[in-house]
Amino acid sequence: MNHHAIAAIYRFEMARTFRTLVQSIVAPVISTSLYFVVFGSAIGARMTEIDGVSYGAFIVPGLVMLSILTESISNASFGIYMPKWSGTIYEVLSAPVTPLEIVLGYVGAAATKSVLIGAIILATAGFFVPLQVAHPVVMVAFLVLTSVTFSLFGFILGVWADGFEQLQIVPLLVVTPLAFLGGSFYSIHMLPEPWRTITLFNPVVYLISGFRWSFYGVSDVGVATSLLMTLGFLVACAAVVGWIFRTGYRLKA
Repeated sequence: MNHHAIAAIYRFEMARTFRTLVQSIVAPVISTSLYFVVFGSAIGARMTEIDGVSYGAFIVPGLVMLSILTESISNASFGIYMPKWSGTIYEVLSAPVTPLEIVLGYVGAAATKSVLIGAIILATAGFFVPLQVAHPVVMVAFLVLTSVTFSLFGFILGVWADGFEQLQIVPLLVVTPLAFLGGSFYSIHMLPEPWRTITLFNPVVYLISGFRWSFYGVSDVGVATSLLMTLGFLVACAAVVGWIFRTGYRLKA
């Protein structure tokens, strides 16, 4: 294992984050804080508790997960797309670095940024609503697994994209709507049939549900099911990344 190569890619990507601190860290935190103000304070003051949890506190896991999904995809896709766009990807591919080491560098940096943002948002949420974490180990596990999984997904998106516009298509038209419809601001048990059953086909439901269980011990689906769905998506993304390097899809063309 070439640890120097992994560290070089990782440090480069992390340095890019701190060079654009406002865009990378501050902007997502401010955006999420506005959600707390609008939904937690304004709307939450007019809503009853959900599953015994105040509405302001209930939406915290969903908002954190929404930020992690979007930031993981954005960071990882942009991180691999820029070397493709500038042509420096060929230097990386011709260096004595294995595909696994390349992925560990890029995806590791993107996941680290997402975990950092998630932690900052959780700390910020404490200023708006009372927070409790019933299962901290499970909370950290979901936080890390989701960050790594969607960073892998973002890596795939960055390889697939032919232009900057395509980098935004999937996050804006697919991931964000799925997150909003996945129980970020409500419990799916509040939906009438057949929408409740249809919602179960949304994979984001399982991520948010499992993450919320780690806070309050309540969830829309079983925590074991949520964990298995997250691991399944992780394995699927890893398999696609492996196929990309075996075939050279849009990397060596």
